[in-house]
Amino acid sequence: MPDQFERPGNYWKRLLLGSLCLIVIAAGTTSVAGWNEIDLLTEAFEQGKELKLGRWLEQAESGEPQTIMLIGSDKRHQSAVSGAGSARSDTIMLVRLDPSERATALLSLPRDLKVRIPGYGTDKINAAYSYGGPELTLRTVTKVTGIPVNHVVNVNFKGFREAVNELGCPYIDIDRRYFNDNSGYEPDYATIDVKPGYQKLCGHDALDYVRYRHEDTDIVRAARQQEFLRQLKQQIGLTKLFERRADLLEIFGRYTDSDIRGRANVLSLLKLALASAQHPIREIHFKGSIGVSYVTASSAAIRDLRNDFLGLKATPGPRGRLKPEGKKDKREPVSGLENAAVAGKDQALQLAALGQKFPAFYPKLRTYGALYVGPPRYYKIPVGRKGEREWYPAYRMVIKKGLIGEYYGIQGTTWKDPPALRDASETREIDGREYELHFDGDRLRMIAWRTNRAVYWLQNTLLQTLSVRQMIAIAKSARTL
Repeated sequence: MPDQFERPGNYWKRLLLGSLCLIVIAAGTTSVAGWNEIDLLTEAFEQGKELKLGRWLEQAESGEPQTIMLIGSDKRHQSAVSGAGSARSDTIMLVRLDPSERATALLSLPRDLKVRIPGYGTDKINAAYSYGGPELTLRTVTKVTGIPVNHVVNVNFKGFREAVNELGCPYIDIDRRYFNDNSGYEPDYATIDVKPGYQKLCGHDALDYVRYRHEDTDIVRAARQQEFLRQLKQQIGLTKLFERRADLLEIFGRYTDSDIRGRANVLSLLKLALASAQHPIREIHFKGSIGVSYVTASSAAIRDLRNDFLGLKATPGPRGRLKPEGKKDKREPVSGLENAAVAGKDQALQLAALGQKFPAFYPKLRTYGALYVGPPRYYKIPVGRKGEREWYPAYRMVIKKGLIGEYYGIQGTTWKDPPALRDASETREIDGREYELHFDGDRLRMIAWRTNRAVYWLQNTLLQTLSVRQMIAIAKSARTL
């Protein structure tokens, strides 16, 4: 039976990604309401433990660009510095607020990045948190990247269950099925069962999705986190954040530690956040090589990363590189595509057998050597408040491109105005069909088209490894039965 009457799960238990940036932006909106609101925000920052990092932080004059380091972990840093070696930073992100650049730069550092930790030798970068909490993490990150940091915010994941309860659950485009139940002899990864397709993502599923590590790599994981953040920011506007600012600030204060103290520092940061609130997030792509235990990057790659981040230079090409150390790239044909009309048609026939009520487009072309991952999923998307919801039929075809984490697919739904299709970069007519193109830098993230009955789109891989030419060719080849 198709899972067409699935209901969303419980609210999110915990969340770092997106929420913190959005709360900072929401806080920025309070500056229009006067000093009383700013004092409330100051109190929220001061509610958590103060991180005394003075000599390791770069001082910035009011109005100058600032870089904020976000550290996410299940445990606060007090347990880490007192010798609880199991506490490691799960996420390390750098966010640069620079209104003059008309974008907010975001850089995720792989937790398995091989680095030299001051005083401890070579290890994974997330081990710095275990050895010395936020201070040693800050020292390690600045030493490795050469990027000066102005502020550090240490986040307890559990607090964002409440923050996301306030904001609601976003619709996220899930590229494939994410599953692990720790049965048999599998390592003790978090349990998860999130199915592919465009859907409302709530409860523990959301955090498990962005933190997923089973059968995955750090580079893919960072790309997934950045994509999750982009989709979350796209759907939660400043109006909603402003309306719920009081509750968000109270939650923010209870579950974060930072070095930010005093009205002057808060006001300086608010001005930058407010000026940057409407700017898009520009991802700086980490390019490294994946070994048996570590992710590695050359000094030249780190230098380019630093220059791109500080100069907010658009990073060309895919979000990351999946190239195992010591192995050469396998060359595809010039076009990189092959005829797969029979396999695609079989997917559409399976949907028809499930009772799909609207035509299913399937691609006649796919990337060379790719395979469909099981049968297509037929389901319904809930839209609206509880008790007033409408359920829109939808389907997803999932294609595995090759290397770990490289999945792309075709999505279709009778929901005509999903958030995913907002703000197309351009509209282009090709061979008589009108397409909506959604770019991320020089990569085509998504290409969509419409009929009288439904909307459809082709979604690139998380690393955006399909070229613009390949994306357009595959979309053009899409047909119905």
